[in-house]
Amino acid sequence: MKHAASFFRAGCLVAVACLNVGVASAQSFGTSSNILAPEQQTQSMSSQTGNQQQQQQQQQQSPVDDMPRADWNNANYGPVTSQQAPPNAEQAPVDPEMLPPFGENLFSGGFRGVMADGLNPAYTIKPGDQINLRVWGGTELQSVLTVDSQGNIFLPGIGPLNVQGISNSELNARVTSAVKTVYPENVQVYTNLQGVQPVGVFVTGYVKDPGRYSGTPSDSLLYFLDQAGGIDQALGSYRHITVKRNGQVIGNADLYDFLIDGNMPHIQFRDGDTVVVEERGPAVAVVGDVEKPFRYELADETLTGSDVVNLARLRSGVTHVLLRGDRPEGPFAKYYTLDGFRSANIRRGDEVMFSADQRSENIVVQLEGSYYGPSRYVLPRDAHLGEFLNAVGVPQSMTSYKDVSIRRESVKEQQEESLKDSLRRLEQTYLGYPSRTAKEGEIQVRQAELIERFVQKARQVEPTGRLVVARGDDIADVRLQDGDVVTIPESSDSVLLSGEVVIPQAMVYTPGMSAEDYIQQAGGFTPRADDDQVLVVHRNGAVVHAGQTQLRAGDEILVLPAAPTSNIELASSITQILYQVAVATKVALDL
Repeated sequence: MKHAASFFRAGCLVAVACLNVGVASAQSFGTSSNILAPEQQTQSMSSQTGNQQQQQQQQQQSPVDDMPRADWNNANYGPVTSQQAPPNAEQAPVDPEMLPPFGENLFSGGFRGVMADGLNPAYTIKPGDQINLRVWGGTELQSVLTVDSQGNIFLPGIGPLNVQGISNSELNARVTSAVKTVYPENVQVYTNLQGVQPVGVFVTGYVKDPGRYSGTPSDSLLYFLDQAGGIDQALGSYRHITVKRNGQVIGNADLYDFLIDGNMPHIQFRDGDTVVVEERGPAVAVVGDVEKPFRYELADETLTGSDVVNLARLRSGVTHVLLRGDRPEGPFAKYYTLDGFRSANIRRGDEVMFSADQRSENIVVQLEGSYYGPSRYVLPRDAHLGEFLNAVGVPQSMTSYKDVSIRRESVKEQQEESLKDSLRRLEQTYLGYPSRTAKEGEIQVRQAELIERFVQKARQVEPTGRLVVARGDDIADVRLQDGDVVTIPESSDSVLLSGEVVIPQAMVYTPGMSAEDYIQQAGGFTPRADDDQVLVVHRNGAVVHAGQTQLRAGDEILVLPAAPTSNIELASSITQILYQVAVATKVALDL
């Protein structure tokens, strides 16, 4: 197995060498470069501001194709976002019928939970209401009076008084005036609307549960709609709701006014009134960079883009709008700026897609390690590593400036995907083989258990996304990307040992000592160690076999475990993945 592992190791070394020089196509700086050179004095970002533009002009890199892939001046051009199809795919317009209606959660708020008492000042008194009356001073009187069918209450010693149609706030003044016609002096009057006559209201049309529901005259329209289960999401209208009394329309409601501005028409219901939810009108689909895609109902056949902007809850940074649909002359599509869209006419069936489509001309890069100044910088979009490092001040005697590396999210994603593919191939290759004998079946069961444990552990590791840009005395002048984390390590006097060594530890770096020397001082290899798989992880992120590199201060010696199987092919596959994990994570996976 040692010989097989040796052959495999040679293949791994080639692969790692290719990985570590993956940026070879980028221009690199020679020993004459001024990127954090030893003779460079400590300098600050501000001291380089004056000549940074000159450096950018002098350090011309390989040409980058920054030409747009489409004609941005074409009004019919629309972006393809990450939630849509790939750029070359045909993206069909969104059907408004497939989206939830705006206001879908309106009737989950419990409007039916509390019935109004009808005692608000604007309440209009009607037959059946009860009024508590107290008179004191020149005469004493206390009674509960009921408004009769003619709208009157009877005041003892005074006579009938019509109160139907007046508001609750006007009641006390009306009764006081009537009492003082008989008792003009030294009389005080107090009235209180004690109870109201309940009403039954019919709710019909496009609601979930049409029927007759009880309430009070002061209950809101939403109270009765909620008792009927709310508006039918597929067929009901949120914008066309009528209230009828004796066959005549006495009120109209547009729930969009309530959803957006909190406005609700005040209707005092009577027994036998009918609430009718009409059929949903034409609608448009609003998607893209909005808080939630919705189907918006049109109040008429058309509305303006400004109306849509007011209805939709846009995310920050929206700059453009794609409008497409059908017109009498044929399919229609146009790409507007947000301001230009406000005057556009929106028609039934249209799709409105909001986009944050203004490309930023800046990127944000973060520093970590040994440096002076802030940790984050806003740079031009075409900034390169060389000009950035030349403008960062570092403590010269404490900085390992030749070990610069970059942590990049796109590299991390590639490492994760590559590891997933390797594990998937391992499972497909060695799981599911038919066994010919009972003994062979037992071996395959143990082998399957080993693979499952290994795959489960391997899937839990998280790659670092480290991009190796330092090669000897050179640093590849790669173009920086938004979100890059540039690491400038601090000088170290230690060597770290980890993995399958008896005593993992940090040891003082001694020039001339080999990796094997350090391992022997740490107690030697564990019984599970693969002594052919000893790696050196340099501080610049490069992972090299111990026999192919010279140890430097700050390096990590990583001893990989041997695959616990006698199957040479399976052991080679597991060793390959262990090597891949070590390169991506600087971790010797424990088997």
